[in-house]
Amino acid sequence: MRHLCAILAAVLFATAAAQAGPLHEAARTGDTDAAKRAVDQGAQLEEADAGDAKSEAFINTGYFGDVAIKGYDPVAYFTEHRALKGSPEYAYRWLGATWHFASAEHRDLFAAEPMKYAPQYGGYCADGVSFGTITTNIDPKAWRIIGGKLYLSYDPGAAGGLEENPAKVTSSQKSWPEVRRTLLSEKQTQAWQ
Repeated sequence: MRHLCAILAAVLFATAAAQAGPLHEAARTGDTDAAKRAVDQGAQLEEADAGDAKSEAFINTGYFGDVAIKGYDPVAYFTEHRALKGSPEYAYRWLGATWHFASAEHRDLFAAEPMKYAPQYGGYCADGVSFGTITTNIDPKAWRIIGGKLYLSYDPGAAGGLEENPAKVTSSQKSWPEVRRTLLSEKQTQAWQ
């Protein structure tokens, strides 16, 4: 049993070191509760639908910085039914990006269930994804919740088009794997330069 625990600890440490995320911090500090939360969060990502964010390579932080969805609160779309600017005071790191929230309550809701509140396609423009393209510049005020999922777009007309034409959502779901591969390829190219 002790040998199994040592192997598990080594695997967790190696995984954490490679990811340099919450699991890494838990391994560094020996916080077993934090390690369990990080592993559970990883399992949630594995079970996610094709459109869900699965890796930090796929979180849209714009052209500069590391703040997701231009600092808007992803929980507010669901609870307040509007786009609401978050605050760095209520920040949370997830998948390599900093997410801002309008309140500690919203931050805590997101931390407990990030896949419930995170925008589809890592916050890239859902309309662009439906055409198999990457549109980094989004308007956080151009959004729709369709089927319980948050979709962001580059402008209100594109957001309305998603709602009016369900085939666009289906098309974006089909196109996302190829768009995701393109994003990963671009990230790898940047890392090599």
